[in-house]
Amino acid sequence: MRDPHDFPTGFPVAPPSPSGRARHILGMLLLALLTTAALWVSLSPRLSLRAAAQTPQQATLIVQLDDQARVTRPVTFTAPISGFALLFASGLDVVYADSQFGPSVCAIEGVGCPATDCFCDANRYWGYSYWDGSAWQSYPVGASSSLITQTGAIEGWRWGAFGDAVTPISPTLAADAALAWVAARQVITTGGYGSAGSTVETMLALGANHQAAATAVAAAGAPSVEDYLAVYGAAYSRSGVAAAGKLALAVVGAEACLPTTALTPRDYFSPTLGTYSTMSGPMSGPVAFAILGAVALSETVPTSAVNALVAAAQPAGGWEWAPGWGVDTNATAVALQALIAAGVPLSAPAVADGLAWLGAAQNDDGGFPYSPGPGADSDVNSTAYVVQAILAAGQDPDGPAWTVAGHSALDYLLEMQLPDGSLEWQSGSGANLLATQQAIPALLGRPFPLRPTDAPGPVVRCPGVYLPQISR
Repeated sequence: MRDPHDFPTGFPVAPPSPSGRARHILGMLLLALLTTAALWVSLSPRLSLRAAAQTPQQATLIVQLDDQARVTRPVTFTAPISGFALLFASGLDVVYADSQFGPSVCAIEGVGCPATDCFCDANRYWGYSYWDGSAWQSYPVGASSSLITQTGAIEGWRWGAFGDAVTPISPTLAADAALAWVAARQVITTGGYGSAGSTVETMLALGANHQAAATAVAAAGAPSVEDYLAVYGAAYSRSGVAAAGKLALAVVGAEACLPTTALTPRDYFSPTLGTYSTMSGPMSGPVAFAILGAVALSETVPTSAVNALVAAAQPAGGWEWAPGWGVDTNATAVALQALIAAGVPLSAPAVADGLAWLGAAQNDDGGFPYSPGPGADSDVNSTAYVVQAILAAGQDPDGPAWTVAGHSALDYLLEMQLPDGSLEWQSGSGANLLATQQAIPALLGRPFPLRPTDAPGPVVRCPGVYLPQISR
């Protein structure tokens, strides 16, 4: 674990309902009242009947939204299905238009064109292909005429110009497996992961994969990740400005409600100091998360706070989490993402020097240690944060500039994944939940903040739940 403050898609999707908010409130009530036994009794028959009623096939859908960002979905089907139908069955937001040649995909997850002008971009369009086991291949027919018949099929969509390269498939499949492993660790009676901090990390992984937290449930009818944080998220946000920033990132990325009384980064802004702070004073790592959270929530980020983070850069490049801690890769990676998100140009000395410092910290295995130095071993959490910083700077973490001795940062992450989908923190340390959670955004090509690709709507507060007071 490298964050001192402290998924894929294997999550079952809660069935849509016209009373979605009522289901959300009910989930919170179930959580608060801890009706464990009743929940198990009501769920078990449904789970058994559901498993016995169908023996589905499963295909994997990969959608590349730009040069790096991707989402993945496992899609089940019980009869041969077209690529167009498979895309709709994924639950992704799809816009299409009918034409004389059949339906045309205009936009996926807000990327693309409206149905009224499906080919509004003369240079880019949605390309459709399939994975043949070694490379992506174009279909000789349209998506409405293709046919998927067996488990293991991998279908791909890519927004871009003709001939644009598709990113290697391995990181996306690794994220898919990691999300499934994380999903299996959700507590069925609470919807959480043992603590608010761990649940927030899961929500960040979900957001990277464009999954709504309200749909992340361990079983149909059980509380969701959103339900859990609606109850415990406010207390978490009061534990410090880094927590408030992380919660904001998670809520926006996973399209969740903000807990009723949760604090946001601006609640931690000190006009006297001109930056985000707590009783311990301003610290670069927490300030960076505050800036990222504020950007995600569309809060105004004071120029003085950005300037303070720039000024905190160390002479050799890079940042330390708190004064006197020493420069580390985690604080540096988060600070770079924060500055870029706040509008600091990539050519600014602080950004360029920070990236150069990270480049010098890369080990021969392609990974990054927390605190660089002779004999410092790489770890997954640090490497994942650095990959996100590289992505935020518009660079390729799998490219020559970030490859040492034939190993890239993404190569390291892939080598650290175990057969069950989890990732180790360091080699030989065994499956690690935090390492797996934090690797997912990096594997999917998503830096912070995890804002929706289309214009984000206002974040709403979760409905309050008032329980009767019980006394003797």
